Amino acid sequence: MGQIYMDHAATTAVRREVAEAMKPFFTSKFGNSSSVYDLGREARRGLDQARDKIFKLLGAERAEEIIFTSGGSEANNLAIKGVAWAYANKGKHIITSSIEHPAVLDTANWLTQFGFELTVLPVDEYGLVDSQKVASALRPDTILVSIMHANNEIGTIQPISEIGKIVRQHGALFHTDAVQTAGSLDLDVDELNVDLLSISAHKFYGPKGVGALYVRRGVRLEPLIHGGAQEKRRRAGTENVAGIVGMATALELAQTERKVESARLTKLRDKLIKGLQIIPDTKVNGDLENRLSNNVNVCFKYIEGESLLLNLDLKGIAASSGSACTSGSLDPSHVLLAMGLSHEIAHGSLRLTLGRENTEADVDYLLEVVPEIVERLRAMSPLYQ
Repeated sequence: MGQIYMDHAATTAVRREVAEAMKPFFTSKFGNSSSVYDLGREARRGLDQARDKIFKLLGAERAEEIIFTSGGSEANNLAIKGVAWAYANKGKHIITSSIEHPAVLDTANWLTQFGFELTVLPVDEYGLVDSQKVASALRPDTILVSIMHANNEIGTIQPISEIGKIVRQHGALFHTDAVQTAGSLDLDVDELNVDLLSISAHKFYGPKGVGALYVRRGVRLEPLIHGGAQEKRRRAGTENVAGIVGMATALELAQTERKVESARLTKLRDKLIKGLQIIPDTKVNGDLENRLSNNVNVCFKYIEGESLLLNLDLKGIAASSGSACTSGSLDPSHVLLAMGLSHEIAHGSLRLTLGRENTEADVDYLLEVVPEIVERLRAMSPLYQ
């Protein structure tokens, strides 16, 4: 059998419809969207149409609230640094959580060398942020709160709408990293009570290297990149029109199919979790109810995740042990440690994230091979009795 891909939280394949929509902007419509002649105007029309699609899909008020970026990490950086520098005269206090993606945590930590103060909120054993802890952490000088919509490793969905109400009443700005939730959850920015929201195309079957930041009208933002008038002077540089058109097409398809596909994936996810729980000394990570429909994250005691992944690869299964952005690190997941897991248990984590092409037969095959691999690795482990 060919390789079974179960790492959709890391990236997804570009859909055929998306590639077709992008193709003209590599060839016949290749113009610079800032140029005044016909080729440029043609590219501009593609850019404007994509922006119109995305702002409507997010429930935004107007197209100008969408800033195109190179991906989710840049969108997160622009949201956090952009707000920090624009509102530094009002206050220098920022709040986030202990399980955020490094694009949020590292960015917020970087700002502390310039006099900004950071409060990192804990999570419970399921990876949930307590909205009342957000309320307690707010101060008169708090300018920004950044809490992710759903976690990329454990799939736990945060009470974003509730947190957003609290932050808004206080008068601070609220950002959510929605990179993992586009195509899985409703992203209506008014329902979520957010002022800024980040997405990345390659997480929902769009191209890599393109993302967007929603910025509510009236929110000031200091640019990260200067040198041009693009994106209303909020992000200089010639727009990646082909990638942006692909992102808009992918998001439209994902949101249209969201309810049906989420229901299908939920059944596969639950079957996987139930089957893996049969293996002795196995712990399921994350909230079983407030969870992304495609996410399975478990820890097998007495083995290392890296050995497990290599053995799965030999069996034709592509999976991960956590965030793709930290896969080169030998350290256990900061998300699992923040939830209270020990280093030893966290080292044995496995993340399986399902997608459009996965079937029940894939799940059956995985449930057949994982117990054998775990048993063999444990037999070689000095920790296993």
